[in-house]
Amino acid sequence: MRKFIIFIIACFMLFNQALCETDDFNQLIIDTDFDTEKVISGSVSNNVEMTLENCIMIALGNNPEIASAFDDILIADTKIKQVWSNYFPLISWQTSWSHIKQLQLSDALSRNLEYEYYILGQASLQQMLYDFGVTQNQATIARLDYEAGKKTFAGIVNDVIYRTKNAFYEVLYNYEAEKVAQINVDNYQLFYNQAKAFYEVGMNPKIDVTIAEVNLSKAKMKLISAKNSINTSIANLNNIMGVPYLEKYQLSGKLEYKPLGMSFEDTVKVALDSRPELKKAEFDTEKARQNVKLVKKGYFPEIDAQGQYQRGGKHWTSNDGWNIGVYLNFTNLNLALLHNQVKEAKYLYDKQIANTKKVQNDIYFEIQKSFLKVNEKSNQIPVARLQLIQAKENYRLSSGRYRVGVASPIELQEAQNNYAESLLSYYDALYQYNSAKAELEKAVGKNISNKSDEVFLKNK
Repeated sequence: MRKFIIFIIACFMLFNQALCETDDFNQLIIDTDFDTEKVISGSVSNNVEMTLENCIMIALGNNPEIASAFDDILIADTKIKQVWSNYFPLISWQTSWSHIKQLQLSDALSRNLEYEYYILGQASLQQMLYDFGVTQNQATIARLDYEAGKKTFAGIVNDVIYRTKNAFYEVLYNYEAEKVAQINVDNYQLFYNQAKAFYEVGMNPKIDVTIAEVNLSKAKMKLISAKNSINTSIANLNNIMGVPYLEKYQLSGKLEYKPLGMSFEDTVKVALDSRPELKKAEFDTEKARQNVKLVKKGYFPEIDAQGQYQRGGKHWTSNDGWNIGVYLNFTNLNLALLHNQVKEAKYLYDKQIANTKKVQNDIYFEIQKSFLKVNEKSNQIPVARLQLIQAKENYRLSSGRYRVGVASPIELQEAQNNYAESLLSYYDALYQYNSAKAELEKAVGKNISNKSDEVFLKNK
């Protein structure tokens, strides 16, 4: 039930984020210095099951950090109720039997003063009448802790979503890296077969076959590493989602480019309303201000009404009596201590104001750094694409030259390695861009992705 509640709250937060993406907001498209139609995306595996949205939903329902933060909210809520309990009466009951021997009087009077004393029942009732607003201040502080706890919860949800996205994109990149490694193996296998055939008919020396064998072995080693990287990245994704023992699955998705739909100024404006750490810092500042007011009230007493009824004596029911009164209770009459406690509270308030300003500055810097990183990665994509086209053409020419016996195996190996590295560089550029975009969304505190026309990588 607790996981279900956490899941519903987290989904509600995501739904609110989606509602904030209005048409005007979607029109804030950043002008890039390259044609988006030339941007290409990674390929898709046919055997797919889980999407990014599925992974995020699983993480929201199972990540233990989210569950722990939700429990903190529930704890803070109980503390509010505990503070308000000061207005409820304190009731106590006592029953006792005592054997008393007055040693000093017995010696002075030369008599053995020893007797039994019974208390059948002693009932006490104490009710706080007025505490000059202390309970109200304490309740306000507890309420601020509760609100700050909700912002902490939102911040953890935001962080888990970012880490889930980043891990998801890493798995997709490793899928592509495995395909590139498999292409290398297939190509080097083909080259080995050609080199062996040329050697058997006497066209090429034995060294060409040996070089082809070495290249094929290296390609197979890279393929093994690529497969292991997939398993490692999936294990990391499962751990972030909070389901490390999840059975094997295939992700549904592709590394793609979608232009950022906000300017830097707009991201800052959104962060002022959405970033939970900033809201938490504001609650902490108000909490420090309320604490100053609370400490100052240490100069005032607490007014209590108290009544007591007692029955007992030398026998269980021999006597009874009662008392009732109104009392002024000063919990602390050390004026020097109170004075310095007030000064300490004021200094803590000033410190929290400075901390809140630091949080604002850090968030601004984080958004600025993430925004610049997104622009950097987006500008690298067309360059990586151009390098891929050039490397592919060079590999095509070298492969053709090798088939007719003109190119050397060294030339072919270099062309093949450049092509494979260009493929990986392109996929890495897409991965880095999507990761940077997820990082910017975390810095802003909401999802800022915009849908755009997708251009796929064809004839890879």
